[in-house]
Amino acid sequence: MVSVNLGVLHYVLDHIYGAFVHRTKLTTPFFSKGWGGSKLDLLERFVKQLFPATETQNWPPTLVQPKWKTVWETSNACLREGIFRTPCDEQLINALPPESYNARVAFLVPKSVPPQKMACVVHLAGTGDHTFERRLRLGGPLLKENIATMVLESPFYGQRRPRLQRGAKLLCVSDLLLLGRVTIDESRSLLHWLEVEAGFGKTGICGLSMGGVHAAMVGSLHPRPIATLPFLAPHSAVVAFCEGVLKYATAWGALREDAEQKTGMTLEQARERLRSVLSLTDVTRFPIPKIPEAVIFVAATDDGYIPKHSVLELQKAWPGSEMRWVTGGHVSSFLLHNDEFRKAIVDALNRLQWRES
Repeated sequence: MVSVNLGVLHYVLDHIYGAFVHRTKLTTPFFSKGWGGSKLDLLERFVKQLFPATETQNWPPTLVQPKWKTVWETSNACLREGIFRTPCDEQLINALPPESYNARVAFLVPKSVPPQKMACVVHLAGTGDHTFERRLRLGGPLLKENIATMVLESPFYGQRRPRLQRGAKLLCVSDLLLLGRVTIDESRSLLHWLEVEAGFGKTGICGLSMGGVHAAMVGSLHPRPIATLPFLAPHSAVVAFCEGVLKYATAWGALREDAEQKTGMTLEQARERLRSVLSLTDVTRFPIPKIPEAVIFVAATDDGYIPKHSVLELQKAWPGSEMRWVTGGHVSSFLLHNDEFRKAIVDALNRLQWRES
């Protein structure tokens, strides 16, 4: 009998999936329109501003007031969808495509429990997650634990996707930084709303892959103790686009040609410049969250998108945080390990104290 190394199988599955989705001519690559011109300079400056000189410099955020409509309601739970104007700086709004000006959220809440006795976790989108459904399926079973789920639709995704963008393939490098910065600002405003307006007793933030990077950043910057749960997440977008499977989905030629008109850049110099730009997303540069014990990373043993060294750098940067491993690759873990993700959410929230009313 031939024995099969499951770890190798999971890793190969990631690369087969990546080859089909990213290395064929069926889809447009990432950054097919180049760097983004002056927008890239603007975004580099705004990402650097995430690091405040004092703890209260960027707090409180703009308080949002979503306009809600009920999607369905039972005796035990209620699902509402809300819309609000993105609370970002006006310069960032002007850089956004018009389709992304308004943010959308889904809000799944247990009934018959006062909010001060409930927790709520904001779920952020991974690459290509254009709808609410997958994250609502992840959060739905947590209703019985009195944990509500709030799902944010990312800028450039879903109904906020620009007309010329195909799927999740962002047109410019500046779009990636803009997506991240706006997601962070919107998430911080939603957490503030959950704590101050809605009165939830505990809050948290989670995300898978790209959403996990954003969740780590938000958890780091939040001035109050929250649960922070990055799932299958690298420590930086550099890893995803320059080392993992997504390097095959990057329009390196377009990046070189866009820069070559000004600087005569070679292909290798284009790769180095992308590394330099995306190093701004390095989560290890962010402050340690208020309660690092309420940070739980969940990583896959054989991830073709996110190498092990990357997730271990995250845990090392945040002493007191916990690293958990699931058996599988990026794609298979995304499909098969929702129970482990839910358990991490419950455990991280249990490490927080209830807020006073």
